[in-house]
Amino acid sequence: MTNTIAVLVENRAGVLDRVVGLFSRRAFNIESLAVGVTDDPTVSRITIVVNGDEAVVEQVEKQLNKLIDVIKVRTLEANRYTGRELVLVKVNANTRTRADIMTICELMGARVSDISTNSLTLELSDTPERIETFEAMLRPFSILELARTGVIALQKGNGKI
Repeated sequence: MTNTIAVLVENRAGVLDRVVGLFSRRAFNIESLAVGVTDDPTVSRITIVVNGDEAVVEQVEKQLNKLIDVIKVRTLEANRYTGRELVLVKVNANTRTRADIMTICELMGARVSDISTNSLTLELSDTPERIETFEAMLRPFSILELARTGVIALQKGNGKI
């Protein structure tokens, strides 16, 4: 079962290393990791996606809360948060295939961020599932390069971490 954990930490050197070290020491696999400064420049938000049951996630939360630089930890309930990921995809494109690729972009809500005679670089911000669909649709055109961010997420409604 995939779980999304939001962690607020002090924005200092070495904090990410301590958080990730906690996962590696306990052999927890991180599927996705995204880090960024919040509206408060002294606080960073780490969004971690891990695979594990409730017991694993509870253990991770307890261990994270023990770290000095951790301000707050919350596991986001499925369907109770908005999560997005960004993908940049460079795909082989020529005059014959360009229109088909553009149709896929239009259907998926992607945009062209760079164009050359032999390639298109596309960007899409969406759920991980829709990004995987986008990748699958582009695979027949020969993906030249691909980069994905980790998931970032906010709790829906009035709730916050």
